[in-house]
Amino acid sequence: MALDLSASRSGKNAETARPVISKKGKAHLRYMLYQAALIASIRSRPFMKYYTEKLEGRQEERGIKTKMRVKLAAKLLVIAWTLMKKKEHFDPGHLPRD
Repeated sequence: MALDLSASRSGKNAETARPVISKKGKAHLRYMLYQAALIASIRSRPFMKYYTEKLEGRQEERGIKTKMRVKLAAKLLVIAWTLMKKKEHFDPGHLPRD
């Protein structure tokens, strides 16, 4: 399943390439993951911090909040997979900062 932001960079440098949300994968699964990210970005302190750090300095970009929630949804998916694989509980102190 693809849940990512992709940017067309043909002839553009990184500053001028605008990320767009891909439409790959199952639509209902993407929707559910986005809804989880929406709630996490509003109600969960560690994920609110992650989300606001991603938005910092980019508030004026068109659609950036949605794009950063997609990024958060992808992060939630990776975290969930890792926790299930390692059979561990979530520790907000280990939330990656990239």
